[in-house]
Amino acid sequence: MNKEKIYILEDRGIIYINGEDAFAYLQNIISNDLNKVTDNQSCFSYLLTPQGKYLFEFIIIKHKNGYFLDCPKYQIENLIKQLNLYKLRSKVEITNLSNEFVIGALSKDKFIEFEKNNNPGVTIKFREDPVILDPRCIKLGARIVINLEKLYLSAKKLSLKISNIEEYYKLSHSLGIPNSDTQNFQNKIFGLEINSEELNAIDFKKGCYVGQENTARMKLKEKLSKRIYPVEIIEGNISIDDIIKINNTEIGKIVNNTKFSFGLFKFKDPNFQFEKILETDSAKIKIKKPFWS
Repeated sequence: MNKEKIYILEDRGIIYINGEDAFAYLQNIISNDLNKVTDNQSCFSYLLTPQGKYLFEFIIIKHKNGYFLDCPKYQIENLIKQLNLYKLRSKVEITNLSNEFVIGALSKDKFIEFEKNNNPGVTIKFREDPVILDPRCIKLGARIVINLEKLYLSAKKLSLKISNIEEYYKLSHSLGIPNSDTQNFQNKIFGLEINSEELNAIDFKKGCYVGQENTARMKLKEKLSKRIYPVEIIEGNISIDDIIKINNTEIGKIVNNTKFSFGLFKFKDPNFQFEKILETDSAKIKIKKPFWS
């Protein structure tokens, strides 16, 4: 990531969860272990269906007596509804703070603290605002949760140029990390198929959470046979659910259709291969190799 640039992630929002039962409430429903989250450490997590399928994703950051959820803005309304379903009698407050805070993505090299500790999720403070080394992959740099006016002041202080967000999402796509338009994944694709383990979104030792039983079974019995990978369009156009073939053999399908698209592939198929030309009915594509492969 360019150390002279900062990207304002306007498509991300912030939910704040606090209250007497905030820890127990979140720990019982999310795929990762909330014990990892401290003033010095954040984590990435999914909220799954009881069957283990993907519903929502977020980065969890300790803030005062509660937790920030850094999540896709388009998911916020439905995510809050889902969180309220699990609230029952828990003493927690769930607040949308997207009008008060923004997310900025920038190079980790701007902070000397990350030279000493560059593990995913490491969290420091810039003045009073949290700066998180991306818990999915440190090649995505750092992200700061901050008031918009303060962001402009901080960018000036750090000699950063506010840049086109597409550069950030191009980097994310090249690493194999979906960062926009995951709506078509919801309730259709298992968390493990969206690479929850590779992106540090799951803890197999934490015990019960929503979707844990089926997720653990898939892991234990090695039943995972499909997963998402980034695709590059060589020519033509693609649509969601387009079948992907090689030598007339189906090997996957398109699962989101954006400038930075992904496909769900049978990665154990002997025909599966990175950078090989594949076809849909209307396009030629390649599977790009993610950072963890």
